[in-house]
Amino acid sequence: MKRLLSFLLLGAIFFSNIGNLNAQDETSAEEPAQEEVMQEEVMQEEAMVEEAPAERGFTQELKNRFIEGGPGFMGIVLACLIFGLAIAIERIIYLNLATTNTQKLTDDVESALKSGGTEAAKEICRNTPGPVASIFYQGLDRADDSIESAEKAVVAYGGVQMGQLEKNVSWISLFIALAPMLGFMGTVIGMIQAFDKIQAAGDMQPSLVAGGIKVALLTTVFGLVVAIILQIFYNYIVAKIDSIVNDMEDASITLIDILVAHKK
Repeated sequence: MKRLLSFLLLGAIFFSNIGNLNAQDETSAEEPAQEEVMQEEVMQEEAMVEEAPAERGFTQELKNRFIEGGPGFMGIVLACLIFGLAIAIERIIYLNLATTNTQKLTDDVESALKSGGTEAAKEICRNTPGPVASIFYQGLDRADDSIESAEKAVVAYGGVQMGQLEKNVSWISLFIALAPMLGFMGTVIGMIQAFDKIQAAGDMQPSLVAGGIKVALLTTVFGLVVAIILQIFYNYIVAKIDSIVNDMEDASITLIDILVAHKK
């Protein structure tokens, strides 16, 4: 009886060990399969990331749109922008250099007239840049003749200086008007080309219409953008010219009053 129990106990232990070994084999067999599945998922994600198009920067996007719009009209509109900006920058630099502290110049001229006479005042005007100093010099140069002669010289030379301030500004206004007009012309030509493609295809395909309209509208957008940019510079230049002209007029009146007081 004891032997029978011993054999039963040994059999139970043996079969339990066999079960544990089988479970371990199944677990070890499942682990490589899970690792393979995870590797496949990672590779798929990497492939999706590689296939996703990279975001283009502003410069690249602008270049692509420019090429899509066609080099013909887009190139002409770009030339309007380049020439307009060149003139605007030149005018801004000139006007900033032409700006003078009018009050200080007037005080210096008045002091020089009292201490050293007309020649001393003219020397101050010679050494001072700007249109106001040039007008003062012309008025002082004829102050010995009469007040009327000095006043006429101031008015005449003031017109000359105003013309120099407004030099080439009309070109900016031309480019402002020309850029959107060229853009609209490119749009009209693009629409005509789109209808020509539809006629040649003999079918109203949305791809033909959409592509032609897209290219046509790009020229209009580019022309309007150029006009807006140049309009901002133009308004600044006009405001700067008006400010300098007002200073010139006020300073001219003050100079005549100073000469009248000096003659007495």
